[in-house]
Amino acid sequence: MQIQKSFNHTQATLFLVSTPIGNLSDMTPRAIEVLRGVDLIASEDTRVTKRLCNYFAITTPLSSYHEHNKRQKTALLIDKLTAGQSIALVSDAGMPLISDPGDKLVELAIQAGVAVVAIPGANAALTALVASGLMVQPFLFYGFLQRQKSKKKAELLALATTPATLIFYESPHRLQETLNLMLDVFGNRQAVVARELTKMFEEFLRGTILELLDYLTTVKGEVVLLIAGCATVVTDTWWETLSLSEHVDHYIASGLKTNAAIKQVAIDLGLSRQAIYKQYHNHVELD
Repeated sequence: MQIQKSFNHTQATLFLVSTPIGNLSDMTPRAIEVLRGVDLIASEDTRVTKRLCNYFAITTPLSSYHEHNKRQKTALLIDKLTAGQSIALVSDAGMPLISDPGDKLVELAIQAGVAVVAIPGANAALTALVASGLMVQPFLFYGFLQRQKSKKKAELLALATTPATLIFYESPHRLQETLNLMLDVFGNRQAVVARELTKMFEEFLRGTILELLDYLTTVKGEVVLLIAGCATVVTDTWWETLSLSEHVDHYIASGLKTNAAIKQVAIDLGLSRQAIYKQYHNHVELD
């Protein structure tokens, strides 16, 4: 067990600092104070963070920390923290670690006895949720879906019966494909597209999935996609009358690759993927 007194220690600290998601006025005084006071700012894109620092007259040195260098940089940052330097981790926008690297850095910092302190602020998912008009609680933040269509569909199938409001981040050029898959898997649910949050061209599109598809042509800017949860709790198992092969073939017919279909059947049945794979390919009966 470890106890951290965040405001009663004199050692180095790893600060997780939330930055604006568009509107620089959303930067908090505490976040500015922390960025000015640390020894180093580890940022996803130093060019983006440099503009932020220039705006608020922050002169702290910057070091890049992103998806492609996080393995080697994590060790270097841990060395600095354990040597007594305080570091602020920031992403390009919003709260660090949310669909951005940093979880391993936090884990290792805690293991090394370094205090980890989050500085709250802007977050695109929650900003979109509270203004969406959809049910606010419970919600499930999923982040980015897989890019490959079959893998994305498998993820959506696993979420199909979730009663919570679903929150996704999505690239503008993949939005229509994703909505079409959601229409196929979820049906024509209520949905919201929130784009360019806190910026001059902020926009909320609220309607059914079909209405959004009919309206959307070219989408620009950062997108948060929210989908109403499943309205009814599924208590029956529709696959009970199917053989295992028919169960797998059902998902293959819906567009999944064989391995993805086997994985989804394993989820449905609460069995291991290896057991389903063995029976499907070798026709071995399960115990």
